[in-house]
Amino acid sequence: MEDFDFIEMKVPARAEYVGIVRLSISGIANRIGFTCEDIEDLKVAVSEAITNAVDHAYQEIDGEVSVGFGVYEDRLEVMVADHGGSFDLNEVKGGIGPYQGSESVEDLREGGFGLFLIDALMDRVEINNNHGVIVLMTKYLHETEVGLDDDQISTTQ
Repeated sequence: MEDFDFIEMKVPARAEYVGIVRLSISGIANRIGFTCEDIEDLKVAVSEAITNAVDHAYQEIDGEVSVGFGVYEDRLEVMVADHGGSFDLNEVKGGIGPYQGSESVEDLREGGFGLFLIDALMDRVEINNNHGVIVLMTKYLHETEVGLDDDQISTTQ
């Protein structure tokens, strides 16, 4: 099994906490050795995922957004979940499958533009919406690590 560190944080599902997660990802990505441009891409993608959860997951109730960072030697995996629970990594990764072209990404959330922006900025995007929505985003340290078929959104329902 591949060696990695896992960092997890939970923030209230309110817009004023997005900046805290942006600062965290900036520090983690800098430590790994990402370029300034890649760090900006990571910050925007994570902001979009968290804002999506804040705007749509909890209409009338206060909730939490969980953010997990999988720190690998060659990549950073970021999970954003709007159910607020702790991550079971095996469950998350086991529940993610290929995106079916017949499915509308917009069905996951109103106005799915954020997902397309995330997909443009990250090397891989996977979505699990079995219990709430979990967005798993991967950014490789070196672009040569990216496979030709990895630049896609995939989802399970």
